Amino acid sequence: MAVQRMDNVGIVVEDMEAALAFFLELGLELEGRTEVKGPVADQCTGLDDVHCDIAMVRTPDGLSRLELCRYRSPVASAGPHNPPHNILGTHRVMFAVDDLEETVARLRPHGAEILGGIARFGDSYLLSYVRGPEGIIVGLAEQLA
Repeated sequence: MAVQRMDNVGIVVEDMEAALAFFLELGLELEGRTEVKGPVADQCTGLDDVHCDIAMVRTPDGLSRLELCRYRSPVASAGPHNPPHNILGTHRVMFAVDDLEETVARLRPHGAEILGGIARFGDSYLLSYVRGPEGIIVGLAEQLA
């Protein structure tokens, strides 16, 4: 049997409100918030005594979602602060945007920092990586006419 779809990407954050504000400013829409705990959460994650706040945000087309998770318990362990783009494992989430420069300007008050610059990929795209809340690298791509 083949995979039906990718349902969501989960990102563990320490400051839920800052992360949520960043992704809402980017243009994602809040689908819902909840908290999970108990035996099902423990069994699914392989952790004990899970108590987690969750905010689900989706792209405007409704096809892609991010699950932002803030663990009350067990306390989330910190990885390297602001890891480089070439670290093993998940390294970024990328979004298509209408206007890359305007998007970066709107995200700056939410802590976004451009990692390098805005690059032109031939006549196809403007591309940039920004570091958002919790050190998350967010790719932005503007398709050129």
